[in-house]
Amino acid sequence: MPHRTARFALALAVAGALALAHAQEDRVTLRWLGTAATGAFDESAAEIVAHDPDSQRLFVVNAMSGQLDVIDIADPGAPRFVATLQVGAEGEVANSVAVHDGLVAVAVEAAEKTDPGRVAFFDADGSPLASVQVGALPDMLTFTPDGRRVVVANEGEPNDDYSVDPEGSVSIIDVARSAAGLDLTVRTADFRDYDADGPRHALLPDAVRVFGPDASVAQDLEPEYVAVSADGRSAWVVLQENNAIAIVDLDAARVTAIRPLGFKDHRVAGAGLDASDRDGAIAIRPWPVFGMYMPDAIAAFEWQGVTYLLSANEGDARDYDTFAEEARVKDLALDPIAFPDATALQADERLGRLTVTTTLGDTDGDGLFEELYAFGARSFSVWTARGDLLFDSGDQFERITADRYPDYFNANNDENGAGTFESRSDNKGPEPEGITIGTIDGVPYAFIALERVGGIMVYDLSDPSAPAFAGYANHRDFEADAETAEALDLGPESAAFIAAEHSPTGAPLLVVANEVSGSTSIFEVVVRR
Repeated sequence: MPHRTARFALALAVAGALALAHAQEDRVTLRWLGTAATGAFDESAAEIVAHDPDSQRLFVVNAMSGQLDVIDIADPGAPRFVATLQVGAEGEVANSVAVHDGLVAVAVEAAEKTDPGRVAFFDADGSPLASVQVGALPDMLTFTPDGRRVVVANEGEPNDDYSVDPEGSVSIIDVARSAAGLDLTVRTADFRDYDADGPRHALLPDAVRVFGPDASVAQDLEPEYVAVSADGRSAWVVLQENNAIAIVDLDAARVTAIRPLGFKDHRVAGAGLDASDRDGAIAIRPWPVFGMYMPDAIAAFEWQGVTYLLSANEGDARDYDTFAEEARVKDLALDPIAFPDATALQADERLGRLTVTTTLGDTDGDGLFEELYAFGARSFSVWTARGDLLFDSGDQFERITADRYPDYFNANNDENGAGTFESRSDNKGPEPEGITIGTIDGVPYAFIALERVGGIMVYDLSDPSAPAFAGYANHRDFEADAETAEALDLGPESAAFIAAEHSPTGAPLLVVANEVSGSTSIFEVVVRR
């Protein structure tokens, strides 16, 4: 569909500190400046966004078209499309983009996703420079801070009938620039040492989910997202479906550890959830359920000499023609000792509709479930560099969005109007998807994108063990036709922070790419003094 650049009326709702104060009391607000929209609806037309300070251009993954849209934001109030780069052949898919010092790297999935993918390089003007082969289904990539390496998470998903299941891996591309062009060397960190016959199999923690049919460990582990240390020597790679992270030595191109992320206890006050889309009410409360964190995006930051990891705890299930792990609680046989009130608990208006995995919970193998495990944690978390949990936002996301949008609580991202009320309560709720970090006046902030209900949560990270809620902004009109530009931003997939020194306005900006509305919006980040 043709590109369409639009200015929309500002439609932001914000939330105040943890006491859920009114919008005017937010410490951080996002002031909308402008939007560039492709005009495509629900076609993954704006997924991942990266910024080049020198050219003041945004590079936005238009996944389903296999293209990269280039947007000039020299005037953020009037962003304009300046080019569309064809990054792949027919059938290939662009999955991720990163930019460093004018060099643009794009992860390109093969037409058959189980085949090796590649990374294509361009300059900021869109001229192709080089392309190298990487692992199957390169899902995300990032530069190290010095720009000398590109780190690629190769997810290695199976095909639909699970007859082909490539290994997951991490590609490290060493990048040398010269007048003659790019000199690229690809090294691979794989997981074969953790296979049953591998020398490190005994070091694989039991809590790492390895459960694909007939899959080796290397086949089953599926890298999703990468964060890199400030010195560019280490990377943390999310293994989303496995509910774990891998720690990678980039100098040696070697996985040094695999750490399970554990489970969130939704029985605890402050860590509850709204579990039903059929009770006609906002009912955030403790339930006898565990949440698998299963992050999508992660970010690393260094604060007072210590490295921390942040995760957006989305959740993701395996659902293939010959293997599917999802079930509703009402369709499971619950152990009567663990759940003496099973009949009442499995009612639609209670836990019956909640989506859980069938791969965990039957602890003694008798066909009865003693425990329930839901996908995702409806939160963001702070972890140590070793993968130990320091902080989780509990049920704050659901409580804040319920306070601000009670009529559209837990709405989905592809429809508007009254019928959207709590339509996602049974399945991952607001669904935190993207996360990025920005520093303003010496204070680090986390910006977390909520894929379903929409909007950006902002937290002050000055105390990483106890982040403080700072604001919530949602650039969405819930009453407009979802398939029109008037609906504004639907389905935020990723966000990029632009520091003041790199901004075209001299003020810090946040750019958000929205996959359902196909829109890329620019906001000024305003901190109340």
